[in-house]
Amino acid sequence: MRPLYFLVPGVSKKFNSGGLFAELNTYELAAKLQSAQLVTYRESSEEFLFLPDLLEKVEPNSAIFVISWGFDIPKLIKKLRSHHVIYHAHSTGYNFKLPSAIPIWTVSRHSMGYWGEHAPNNPIFYLPNQISPIFENRHLERDIDVLVQNRKTSSYVLEQLIPELEKSCHVKILDHFVPDISELFNRTKIYIYDSAEYWNNNAVSEGFGLPPLEAIACGCQVFSSVNGALADYLDPGFNCQKISTYNLKYDGDRILHAVQNFAVNDAEAFVQQYREQAILPRLEKILPAVNRFFDYKETNPPNITIQRKNKLLIQLKLELRKLLASYRP
Repeated sequence: MRPLYFLVPGVSKKFNSGGLFAELNTYELAAKLQSAQLVTYRESSEEFLFLPDLLEKVEPNSAIFVISWGFDIPKLIKKLRSHHVIYHAHSTGYNFKLPSAIPIWTVSRHSMGYWGEHAPNNPIFYLPNQISPIFENRHLERDIDVLVQNRKTSSYVLEQLIPELEKSCHVKILDHFVPDISELFNRTKIYIYDSAEYWNNNAVSEGFGLPPLEAIACGCQVFSSVNGALADYLDPGFNCQKISTYNLKYDGDRILHAVQNFAVNDAEAFVQQYREQAILPRLEKILPAVNRFFDYKETNPPNITIQRKNKLLIQLKLELRKLLASYRP
């Protein structure tokens, strides 16, 4: 098994995000199974390896580099062109192409479907994000009626819905980064997550959507959009309710009813599929498969060159020409 190097731009506060923490979790899981190290490439750190220094020492074919930071992928692929590379896909819509020699790990079935269409000749594996054990119901007093995070939340929720809810219940708006949000979730009855507007404005997709799942694991009732990978696990009417639906009063009435009749969202059996004990065995099967692929790649060049969209467009143009040629007014 080749050693794994998980690449992240940095680990300082300016890089704090759900994507970074998800990647760190995957790195820690992999390290339980084989040799794995974290590598930074934008900022250096005394604690971790630095990519420019590492590339001077690592021989091609001797290791595997795992890349994940969407906007940096084209540059990293170019820099690592003589090495084995895995793309760990957290989101979609960055509009870059991947050589078929790069396996793809997708954190959601939504992303898997995207790359199944846009990279049909690449090895693709489904490896969902892990929900940390700190996200569980601790049976605390739920003194927050409604919790909303400012970041990624729609203007509708922040500017229209929240002012209405504040007239009748205790609303907490989180406007700064919190390293451990599990305690807040345990103090909260209703968690609102409406990210569709944010992702549409940024032209990329919701790659997984950790916060609603973490809130569910802590017992919150969740009102959420169901865009992108949120549709992987959110089921309106069953483990959540859909937000931004039809009418401001309709949203508000449903949320206030849920506050007044709050019951803990008991979804631990459902959440188990995202716990370490479910994900580690998947990774244990995926890693040898990826290594075998790289063994094969060393002596066998790619030879599948299917241009599905181009062929379809050509076919449609030919059919249109025949139709126009046969047309008689």
